[in-house]
Amino acid sequence: MKHIWMFAIIGFLAILFSYFFMSSEDLAVIKYFPIDETHHFIEAQTTITTSNDEKNDQIRWTISSASNETMYLRQDVSLLYVNGRLKGVVNKWEENAQHIEKESILQSEDSKKYEAISFHHGEIHENNGEIKSIQATSNDTLYLIDSPHSKEEAFQEPQSDEEEEWANKLDHAIQQQLEAQWDELIHHYQIPREKYIHVPLTGLTAFSKDHPFPGTTAADFDRILGQLWEGLYKNYVIGIEDSQTKHPIQSYIPLLLLDKNGKHLIVLYEDDAGTKHQLIQYY
Repeated sequence: MKHIWMFAIIGFLAILFSYFFMSSEDLAVIKYFPIDETHHFIEAQTTITTSNDEKNDQIRWTISSASNETMYLRQDVSLLYVNGRLKGVVNKWEENAQHIEKESILQSEDSKKYEAISFHHGEIHENNGEIKSIQATSNDTLYLIDSPHSKEEAFQEPQSDEEEEWANKLDHAIQQQLEAQWDELIHHYQIPREKYIHVPLTGLTAFSKDHPFPGTTAADFDRILGQLWEGLYKNYVIGIEDSQTKHPIQSYIPLLLLDKNGKHLIVLYEDDAGTKHQLIQYY
């Protein structure tokens, strides 16, 4: 494998009482294997919606995917952030499966921005012993407005001046908090910020073969993305499950720093116990 993961793990991301978590039986590990060009996803999506009533008092967070054929292992992992802070993680896997779907319900409160990003993965074992894979990334965003000065509503994209104003208010407040956290991490690890493109983890779906990571080619995109999610799963997602502490402060969206020269990327985050983490992936 061409990449190297360097990380400092002193503590793991805490499980908060309000989170949704993977069960102890969810022990499958996401691992990148060469992409199988003969198999593909016919569906791979993440959706965040509200209940079908006037109160919008429930948030439905759903991940679903289907491959064109049954595979040795199918796995979907999804991370949900509310106002820039981690709210939950879903990890669902099945052996000899073609379709996966998981729905989680949250109670809504106040005005909030919900963001979810998911990785869909399939592992294929050939008769000759070779192992290949398929993969996809999906995301969704929902703004929920609940204010005494405005009617309650929910939307993915603003469709009116009022919705635009609310979205801008939420985005601005959330971005200020994220920037403060990210600046602290960049300073802590003494990273020259001007050498990188800064992308929140929730913005990862902006990249594709048609728009690969800076300084890289479309041919390398699947490998880089697959190895990135392999590292995130091992060091970030599993860390959430393994944490034994229950601190009240929720952790912020991790920051991806993409090297402008196309040599590597860095993942920075601070867990809710205050421990800083740096993951480095060389292309």
